[in-house]
Amino acid sequence: MNKKHLNIAIDGPSGAGKSTLAKAIAKKMNISYVDTGAIYRTVGYAARREGIEPTDRAAVCALLPRISVEARFEDGAQYMYLDGENLGERIREHEISHYASAVSAIPEVRQFLFDMQRSIAAQNSVVMDGRDIGTVILPNADVKIFLVATAHDRAERRYKELLERGQSAVFEKILADIEERDARDSNRDVAPLKPAEDAVLLDNSGFTPDESLEAVLKILDEKLNLGGNDEE
Repeated sequence: MNKKHLNIAIDGPSGAGKSTLAKAIAKKMNISYVDTGAIYRTVGYAARREGIEPTDRAAVCALLPRISVEARFEDGAQYMYLDGENLGERIREHEISHYASAVSAIPEVRQFLFDMQRSIAAQNSVVMDGRDIGTVILPNADVKIFLVATAHDRAERRYKELLERGQSAVFEKILADIEERDARDSNRDVAPLKPAEDAVLLDNSGFTPDESLEAVLKILDEKLNLGGNDEE
C-alpha cells in the first residue's frame, strides 16, 4: 500500500452492517477498527445507569463532566471503559440503542467525544464507522463509503444478530425502532445522517456479509489502487 497512514470512513443508518463490514475490512487490511457507535453507547449506558432520560439535554450535559469514557484497543479489538470499568457486551443491549441515538443528537455529547475520535484516527490507520465520520469526524478521510439498505432488510439483520447473542427480540419492535431512528438521525440539527459529497454510495440490501465485503473491497481497490505496485 502506498500510504503508510490511512483513514477509511464508513457511514450509514442503523443496521446497515457498518460494524461487521468495517471489522472485516480492518482485518483484511491489517489496520485498526474504531466502533464509534460503541463510544456513543457508552455515554448512553452512563445515562441509563444514572436514571437520566437520554432526551433530557440538561441532565445529560451535567453528567458529562462526571464520567470518564475511554476506548482501549487490545489484540485488534476495541473495549469501552466507563469510569475505568470495561462494559463488555452490556452496551450491546437493544435498549441502549435508543439511549445512544438520543444522546448522540446532543451537541455537547458530540463535542465531548469529538477529540477522542479524531485523536485515534490521527495516531493510527483506521476504519471508522458511524453516521458523521465522512462529513464531520474525518472530512479528509482517504476513502468515504455510505451504506444504505431498506429498513426491513436492516431490521432482519439486527433481529438475527440479537438472537445469535442469546438476547430476546421482537422483529416488529426492531423495525419500528429503526424507522424511528432513521427519522431522528436524518432530521437532527447536529451532524444529521447524510453522505459526504465525495462518498461512494453502496446499497447492500439483500447482500450477505461476504458480498458486502467484496463490494467494498472493490471500491477500496479502485480508490487506493491496492492491486498496484507498492512504492519502496
